[in-house]
Amino acid sequence: MDTNSKACCSASRHTAGQEQPPIPTLEVAQTDAPNVPKLHDMVLIQGGTFLMGTDDQEGFPSDGEGPVREVTVKAFYIDPCAVTNAEFKQFVDQTGYKTEAESFGWSFVFHLFVSEETAKQVKTTVQQTPWWWVVEGADWQHPEGPDSHVEDRMDHPVTQVSWHDAMAYCRWSGKRLPTEAEWEFAARGGLVKKRYPWGDELKPGGKHMCNIWQGKFPDKNNKSDGYAGTAPVKAFEPNGYGLYNVSGNVWEWCSDWFSPNFHIKDKRDNPSGPPKGEARAMRGGSYLCHRSYCNRYRVAARSKNTPDSSTGNIGFRCAADVSF
Repeated sequence: MDTNSKACCSASRHTAGQEQPPIPTLEVAQTDAPNVPKLHDMVLIQGGTFLMGTDDQEGFPSDGEGPVREVTVKAFYIDPCAVTNAEFKQFVDQTGYKTEAESFGWSFVFHLFVSEETAKQVKTTVQQTPWWWVVEGADWQHPEGPDSHVEDRMDHPVTQVSWHDAMAYCRWSGKRLPTEAEWEFAARGGLVKKRYPWGDELKPGGKHMCNIWQGKFPDKNNKSDGYAGTAPVKAFEPNGYGLYNVSGNVWEWCSDWFSPNFHIKDKRDNPSGPPKGEARAMRGGSYLCHRSYCNRYRVAARSKNTPDSSTGNIGFRCAADVSF
């Protein structure tokens, strides 16, 4: 597959084709004491050696999914679910944090989710992926624009959050973002070289196992899995380690800088990616992924975006060290 022609995953602020304001300074308001992560709410991953990556013919070699290699990770904690709107609201309420989408004044929204009224105000779309619209007033509280809200989606994953926003939340919560290696180890749920967290078949027995696109992308979603956009973070069965929605729903930021080839020479013991880069790695795919176009809901699939970018299909989950 040609990943360059099939990059529906997300849009970057650098491709928006409009003048950018100065990058805002993002700092979390200081509290009396840093929070200690609630480890009893997290999943302890004992660590070990696993086969990371894939040489699957359904993959995207130019994304750096392969080769399959032995990688070792030490024990760590990881959240069973992506951070929800309710959890992110608690963070904002306690700190007064302002996301990058709010600072920039706009974010990317998938075209089918924009109301008729908001659509009248849209002036910019992404040239290579015209289904992504630049919507003024879109942010985590208003994911589809100023006339939308998350009041009935508090148990859904927070979206319209940049990598910087995710890192700010992690600092507040006493957690961190997982490395790509940690994310994939946990997402596999103990299975070896399987395509999905539950096995090799997308719909075993005809059962939907994740929230992805059904229909003809990008104009018709049959939503036979029950959802057009995000789903609640526990909408589908967890994997063998108790992690929910590691395939589909929302892309999840990882701590690593993205590179299509650094991993070939990188260390195999607790790798953390290249020392620098232009984009951060994302894992898991989203509700916009479709088998015929962008099947990046496989556990070995990768994507990227600039750390200041936010869209309606990017969220994150947190990890923590076992030393706490």
